[in-house]
Amino acid sequence: MTNVTIKDIAKALNLSTSTVSRALRDSYEISADTKKKVTEYAKSVHYTPNPIALSLKENKSHSICVIVPEIANNFFSEVINGIDFTAFQRGYHVVIFQTYESFEREQANLENGLARRADGIIMSLSGTTENFEYLDKLRADNIPIVFFDRVPPLDDCYKVVSDNLEGAYKATQHLISQGKKRIAHITSPPVLSITKERLAGYKAALRDNNIDIDQNLVRYCGFEPKEAFQTIDDLIKNHNPDSFFICSDRLALNCFEGLKKNKNVLAEDICIVGYTNLKTAHLLEPPLTTVRQPAFEMGQQATELLFSILNAKGRTIPYQTITLKNELIVRY
Repeated sequence: MTNVTIKDIAKALNLSTSTVSRALRDSYEISADTKKKVTEYAKSVHYTPNPIALSLKENKSHSICVIVPEIANNFFSEVINGIDFTAFQRGYHVVIFQTYESFEREQANLENGLARRADGIIMSLSGTTENFEYLDKLRADNIPIVFFDRVPPLDDCYKVVSDNLEGAYKATQHLISQGKKRIAHITSPPVLSITKERLAGYKAALRDNNIDIDQNLVRYCGFEPKEAFQTIDDLIKNHNPDSFFICSDRLALNCFEGLKKNKNVLAEDICIVGYTNLKTAHLLEPPLTTVRQPAFEMGQQATELLFSILNAKGRTIPYQTITLKNELIVRY
């Protein structure tokens, strides 16, 4: 039998459609014997719920819109794994969009996700997002949204982050413990929350060790490899760093490559600490010491928070920020 409906099951079992519907939803109103009879027959005829009909009936799409800057980035792919794992357990599907670091693309993805009737949104901001007026419209339309990692500088929203300040402090402190004093910090665009927090951790570690902060050693960098290469070259030629703390896995790889290409320095002589979930960091030469973010757990936490909002049933869920701990993985 193909395209079996609840009406077909009801007719075959001589039950009402409402009874069959409740039995399939495991309603307490239906006896255990009737539930077993309905579910076994539904399985035997390969019944599957019609998601469109279910969406119209419940006013839910049972889908989540996830918006990230780049799926190929290992950190974001791990977060998506955590989101998908948790959502699937709740009977939800995940629709993924990427912004390619574009605010305009981010807005288009939001509109596309809402057009698909997504029940909620989980998002990490692009590197060019500075305007958050769209949040007012989402709130007016009762669309729940949870931000992760790259989050707005606002109190009235839901966030899941890692402790960037502490992670950056540990990374810088590790380099200082290796005798390094001219530690260059190559970081992402200044609009991002992670940029500000990791820079603050870097500066705090220098201050606590009575090392002057040299602004020439702090560089904001975009996401093109060429820009990272130019930044590395300028620092080495003009400012004599003895080590690097780099704020992301993507930048860390670009800078590592830039050091390898630079004829004025041996990459083996320069200590680098990244901020990454890069699984191949131990294969680099020399191996890359990193701050590991709990990406999978971040995805899980963001999804659980979203479901708590979706299931609030009229109750107000206070705005909150969930902060997860990082781990410094030393490889030299």
